[in-house]
Amino acid sequence: MKAVHVAVTREVKPGCEADFEAALNEFARESLHFPGTTGVHLIEPIPGTNGCEFGILRSFEDEAASRRFYDSSLFQQWNRRVADLVVGKPNLRRLTGLEAFFRDSPRSPPRWKMAVVTWLGVYPSVLLWSSVLPQLLTSVPHLIVVAIVNIFVVATLAWIVMPVLTRVLASWLHK
Repeated sequence: MKAVHVAVTREVKPGCEADFEAALNEFARESLHFPGTTGVHLIEPIPGTNGCEFGILRSFEDEAASRRFYDSSLFQQWNRRVADLVVGKPNLRRLTGLEAFFRDSPRSPPRWKMAVVTWLGVYPSVLLWSSVLPQLLTSVPHLIVVAIVNIFVVATLAWIVMPVLTRVLASWLHK
C-alpha cells in the first residue's frame, strides 16, 4: 500500500471566512475518523495577504481509501454545507514527491524551488550525521553505519530542517 496525500483548496467569499473556518474545523474533526484516513492538516490563508483560499491536506492509507472518501456522502454533505460560503468547486490536487514537504500552502512552489530548499536541508544534515555517527559506531559494519546515517538524515529533515526551511523561506517559495 502506498500512502496518498491530497490537497483540497476552496476560495471563500469575502466576509464568510469566519463561518467557513468554523465549518472547516468541524468537518476536519468529523472526517478524521473516516476509514483509511491517516491525517488531516488545515491550511489557512497566508497572514498579511488578502487571500481567501483555505485548504485541507489529507492523507490516506492508499488510493482506494482516497477515492472512497471523495465519493462519500460525508464529503458531498460538506460541499453542500459550504456552497453558499465559497466560490466555485473544490480544487483537488494529489501531492507527489517533494510537494509533501511544502504542504503549508495550498499551491506548491515550482519544482526547482522545492529542489533548492531540499538541497539546503539535505546537505548540512548529511554532512552532520556522516561526520558524527561513523566516529561513534566504529565497531559497526559500514553498510549498517550508512543505513543509520540515512535514518538520522531523514528524521532530521522530516521533523526539524524542512519545517523550519519552508517556514523561513515561505515568501520566496510562494512568490
